[in-house]
Amino acid sequence: MTEESKAPAPFIFHTERRLVSLTGLRAYNLQQLMAILAEVPGSSVFYHTHHQFLSHHFEKPVVYNDFAQWASTALLEESLGEKLSAIDLRAFTSIRQLREALLAEMEAHLKASDGYSPDCRRGHEFHFCKSKSFIMPTGLVARDVPDFFAKLPRVSNISIYFHFLEARLRLARPINDFSLWLSSLGEEDLAEAIDSLDPYVLTLDELKQRILEEGRHNGTG
Repeated sequence: MTEESKAPAPFIFHTERRLVSLTGLRAYNLQQLMAILAEVPGSSVFYHTHHQFLSHHFEKPVVYNDFAQWASTALLEESLGEKLSAIDLRAFTSIRQLREALLAEMEAHLKASDGYSPDCRRGHEFHFCKSKSFIMPTGLVARDVPDFFAKLPRVSNISIYFHFLEARLRLARPINDFSLWLSSLGEEDLAEAIDSLDPYVLTLDELKQRILEEGRHNGTG
């Protein structure tokens, strides 16, 4: 085996461009929402539970989850909104699991309400969207671990979002891309420390800073 073949694979930072469109599907009450949610593409489920993370770089809204927001404000079902917003997105490794958890909470709420769900006011229907992502390299490539942390400050929030949130859930990867690569280089402790960060309680700027701090703590940043 040559020295060149022994060289670790570099980390290629990617970014994405997203095309969002309406599906034409809309719900007036919880039963309709559940029926549509059970059938829409996974990209729609991901969009409605994640798009606000990318929209808010510097501050965190009270509720990210569109389903929770609509239940609280349009249906005035605040208890359901709280339950939907409390779903731990880090507990899932696939869109299928997330979809099932959302539907289970809605089903339990309906049972507790004897199957009753009010209609929303006209003009406040839930409009399902779908998104298509176009993934492309940023031109930034890390050849080793020190180079990774040297390049990371130049990486955009969109790239952080893709590698840490989207790639794990939409592509059903067990951990985020950064930790997956670091682990392949034998940096298991660092990989675990970074994967333990909760991106759902941090802004993207805070997440990037925390990753850099983990690198410094491990003597690589």
